[in-house]
Amino acid sequence: MLSLTDRGLYCAAGAFHIDPWRPVDRAVVTHAHGDHLTWGCGAYLVASRGIALAQTRLGAYADRVEGLPYGESRLINGVRVSLHPAGHILGSAQIRLEHEGEVWVVSGDYKTAVDRTCDPFEPVRCHTFITESTFGLPIYRWEAQETVFAQLNAWWRANADQGRPSLVFGYALGKAQRLLAGLDPSIGPIRTHGAVETMAERYRAAGVELPATQPATGAARAEDIGRSIIVAPPNADGSNWARAFGNPATAFASGWMRVRGARRRRSVDRGFTLSDHVDWPSLLDAITATGAQRVWVTHGFTGPVVRWLEERGLEARALATRYEGERDDVAVSESPDASAGGDAAVAGDEGKTAPDAATTDEVTP
Repeated sequence: MLSLTDRGLYCAAGAFHIDPWRPVDRAVVTHAHGDHLTWGCGAYLVASRGIALAQTRLGAYADRVEGLPYGESRLINGVRVSLHPAGHILGSAQIRLEHEGEVWVVSGDYKTAVDRTCDPFEPVRCHTFITESTFGLPIYRWEAQETVFAQLNAWWRANADQGRPSLVFGYALGKAQRLLAGLDPSIGPIRTHGAVETMAERYRAAGVELPATQPATGAARAEDIGRSIIVAPPNADGSNWARAFGNPATAFASGWMRVRGARRRRSVDRGFTLSDHVDWPSLLDAITATGAQRVWVTHGFTGPVVRWLEERGLEARALATRYEGERDDVAVSESPDASAGGDAAVAGDEGKTAPDAATTDEVTP
C-alpha cells in the first residue's frame, strides 16, 4: 500500500504522502516536528489536537492545514485514513490506512509512557506496521518520569538555595512543555525562552495544564533570577541570551543522557534521561500489540530491531528515510515563505541518530 519515493512514503491508491520530506500535493502528517512536517505542500491533514502547532510551524502555509479528530476516518481516493494517538507530543498521531482488506499503520514518533501533556499512545491492530527505532537498543530503558521529575526538582532546589539560576535545555516543542508540567512552582519562578513559551501557549490553548511562567529576559530582581529555573531550547546553549544569566547551573533533558559521555559532550552540569520516544522494551511491546506480521523499521537503530523481529518469525526490513539525526532545533525562518521567525518560531525534536559512542559498555550505572 505504501512505497518509498524521493519525496517520502507514498500511497499510490490514495494519491498522498505521509510525512514527506519534500513538497507534495497532499500530505498526511504524524506530528509537527520539523523532520516530519515539511513546508510548501498543497494540503496537510493532521490530528485536530495538533492543528495549532502545525499552523504555527508552517507560517505562510497555515491555511492549508486541516484537522481530523482521533479515531474518525476519512476516505481519500478509496483509501480509508484515520489518525490515532501516538503519545509523542501534543497532537502526534499514528496513521492507519485501510484499502482492499489490507491495514497499514505508520507510527511516526511515539512513546507508550503516560504523559499528561499529550494523549496516550493507543495500539492499532494492522497487517503492516512502520515503526521508529530511535532508541532501538537494549541499553535504552527509561526510569519512571516521576523519578526523573523528582531528580530535576531536587537539582533545581539545591541550586536555588545557593542563589544560582538553573538553566535546563529541552526541545522547544514537546520536551520543553513536558518539563514545565513536571516542575514544582513552590521552589521558585519558572522562566521560559521565547521559543518554548510560544509552544507552551498552544498547549495551554489545547487544555493542557502548565504552571505559570515568566519571560526569561527582562528586568527582574537578582534574588528572583537566582531562584529561577529557565527552560530553553538546546540551540540557546552558549548564546548571548544564555550568558545574560551569569553562571547558571545547566542541564539537558534527553534520552541520550542514558549513555555515559553524552552529558560531557553537551558540556552541561547535569543530564536527565527523559525521552519522548519508546525505549527498547516499550518498542518491542508496541510492535507486538499491533499483531502485524510485516514490520518496516525506520530512523534509529534499525538493525537490532529487524534482527529481533526476524528471530520471532516476522517479516521485517529496515527502511531508509530522511528523518534527520541529532538535531537540536528547526526554525520556521528556514522556510523561504515562513511568516513567523525568530525565537518564537523555533521547535525541534530529540533526533533520530545516536551519539557517537552509544555502545553497551557506556551505560550509566
